[in-house]
Amino acid sequence: MREQLLERFPFFAGLPPARLEALLAQAQPMHAAKGTVLFRPGQPCRGFPLLLEGSVRVSQTAPSGREIVLYHVGPGQGCLLSGGCLLGHSDYAASGVAETEVTLVAIPPALFQELLLEHEPFRRFVFGMYGERLAQVMELVEEVAFRRLDARLAQLLVQRGPVVAATQQKLADELGSVREIVSRLLRQFEDRGWVELGRERITVRDPRALAELAG
Repeated sequence: MREQLLERFPFFAGLPPARLEALLAQAQPMHAAKGTVLFRPGQPCRGFPLLLEGSVRVSQTAPSGREIVLYHVGPGQGCLLSGGCLLGHSDYAASGVAETEVTLVAIPPALFQELLLEHEPFRRFVFGMYGERLAQVMELVEEVAFRRLDARLAQLLVQRGPVVAATQQKLADELGSVREIVSRLLRQFEDRGWVELGRERITVRDPRALAELAG
């Protein structure tokens, strides 16, 4: 685990040898299969996860069942929500689900607080992560509140194309909408010759037209 941890999070190499050994001894390695719920609303945070492999989706779900994706966590990243829970001594307010098979290490709460106070590179990493995620969440709020869904869908297809391997439900979740509306828009795009719909895949045929709609 040492090599993988230092490869993904090289700032730990600056720790004194004894502190690095303590980190490796206390950090809890974890493997989870695709679809595993890593945390859910109301649960206490038991550590600060650092992702070594895979992808985690962090989202909120309304009582109606509508889900909106807040952000994704990839290799070499930590979970903003977990850090907030540890700093604020609060429970989770959203869910984290493994989108793929994942490997991570969880830094215990007490060690997280020590590293935050005593190791400046770790502190820069954590607060840099906050700045990056806050900008993403603010962009998401702006899009959901002010931008038309067809334009947002067109932009997503252009960014992910030319072949988007995803279900229509997953696209709806990412856009903070419902599958029926996204499906209707995709059929309209197909009728115009902009996309070709397949089973859990969308092929972009006219990226220029989609980009114009996205603005």
